[in-house]
Amino acid sequence: MSAQRRSRITNEELFERARRVIPGGVNSPVRAFKSVGGTPFFVAKGKGAYLYDEEGRSYVDFIQSYGAVILGHADSRVTAAINHAALYGSTFGAPTAGEVTLAEMIVERVRGCDMVRLTSSGTEAAMSAIRLARGFTKRDKILKFDGCYHGHSDALLVAGGSGIASLGIPDSVGIPKGAVEDTIVAPYNEVPPLDDSYAAVIVEPVAANMGVVPPKHGFLEELRKKCTENGIVLIFDEVITGFRLGPGAASDYFGVVPDIWCFGKVIGGGMPIGAFGGKREIMEQLAPVGPVYQAGTLSGNPIATATGAIVLNLLDAGSYQILAIRAERLARGLSDAFASAGIEAQVQRLATLVGVFFGSEPVTNYAEAKRSVALGLYPQFFNEMLGRGVAFAPGPFEAIFVGLKHTEKEIDRTVELASEAAKRMIS
Repeated sequence: MSAQRRSRITNEELFERARRVIPGGVNSPVRAFKSVGGTPFFVAKGKGAYLYDEEGRSYVDFIQSYGAVILGHADSRVTAAINHAALYGSTFGAPTAGEVTLAEMIVERVRGCDMVRLTSSGTEAAMSAIRLARGFTKRDKILKFDGCYHGHSDALLVAGGSGIASLGIPDSVGIPKGAVEDTIVAPYNEVPPLDDSYAAVIVEPVAANMGVVPPKHGFLEELRKKCTENGIVLIFDEVITGFRLGPGAASDYFGVVPDIWCFGKVIGGGMPIGAFGGKREIMEQLAPVGPVYQAGTLSGNPIATATGAIVLNLLDAGSYQILAIRAERLARGLSDAFASAGIEAQVQRLATLVGVFFGSEPVTNYAEAKRSVALGLYPQFFNEMLGRGVAFAPGPFEAIFVGLKHTEKEIDRTVELASEAAKRMIS
């Protein structure tokens, strides 16, 4: 072992230091590996399809910053945009041409979206969209779906997926009853009775925070119909699906147009960002034009808008075709790997998104997703793959993200290693 290798700090040492100064040692709970066991690896750098930890190990990365990094880590075009923007300053608290450009690009690509307000996170976007819907309709009640995660704002955290599901937290302590008394929860893929007491229905068009659960045929269409009949604002949370399923977002993919969209991740090219947009008559209820207040010092950050514009410019129809083909190759390979080992598993794919559920039946809602997770096989699979140099999300309710830097070589190697892992799981 070289002197350089011996001098490296270990993941265990970093985690110990982190726990002394950061709650749980992490700045987002799922990163602590509580649902899969073991010590989290601390990333030193990323390049293309790979992550490298502080101990020098490399991993084929299918976390991809939970979908934000679609071109691959440290893409030269993105880093050039960051460097160029940073030369002129990182934040101004004033309008910039870059935020206008990014907003124009989103509006141009998303049919029915007339105006956009930029934020600094997906949580802010969803929280603001709900406030806007309430202000527009003059109603309070909202509907969300079990297992869908819309950020950690009080009214939307109830019955959430993603990290809160991985940690087994049904509802967060610290949220007053009043904050959620107007939040109604329904099973995903079922349209409950709706009436004119509702301000908004918010939904992930593809439930990607409880694994990957596609909408059943007619689900989104029926939601659109019921919302229109009752004057309810339909909100698509596309923080994950926006510009990952295709150039016009999930609304274009499914042919169902909501009243408000929430975006994030891809539109920042890996930088912190969020956005919500929609019909002009709704968006113009926002201050300073209308009475609904929403603000943010770092909203429209010039570095984030510059990188987001580069990424959207580079994503064309061919990019999504490549991503879908590679996602299908991975999904088919993982399915075959489990089947060959005699492990019952459902590898669910929609366009560029892939999810793994263990069990004999396809998963269509959160209750079924939780039954799959309760089998306890995901931690085994995760750790077997991590030990072989493949990083999936350290939580069973997350999607697998294929990026443009995942070539057939990385996909096929991952499938080969999954076959080894599956055999080890039953030994």
